Amino acid sequence: MFKHILLPTDGSKLSDRAVQRGIELAKAVDARVTAVHVLPEFRMTADESFVLPTSVDLKTRYDKEAKARASKLLDKIGARAEAAGVAYEGVVVAGDTPYEHIIETARKRKCDLIMMASHGRRGLSALLLGSETSKVLTHSKVPVLVVR
Repeated sequence: MFKHILLPTDGSKLSDRAVQRGIELAKAVDARVTAVHVLPEFRMTADESFVLPTSVDLKTRYDKEAKARASKLLDKIGARAEAAGVAYEGVVVAGDTPYEHIIETARKRKCDLIMMASHGRRGLSALLLGSETSKVLTHSKVPVLVVR
């Protein structure tokens, strides 16, 4: 069956539930897991004519704090995987298109399943907000299991 499961996480409760289910599945089928968290790129929202003298400092601070939060999140997942007796690796990547980074991580790490949450948006909110899960489902060559 599956030997390496990718567990994308954004730190939400719903995502956490999918991660827990992924660890449970990995234990049941004797697979290993890799959790991935995609950090959004730093963006200045100021107008082009306004340049903050400390924009480099802000980016440095953002990167440091975002990586620290991601590391803390992935460490918690690692502790849960270890408690379940499941081999674990955590990955942090940065980019503005999470679905592409999720798919790329699955390819690079040779994962044979992506298991992730769906927020279940429908109608206009799904159209306007999009869904990383839908995009992964649409573009991934690796099977995707969606947890609700």
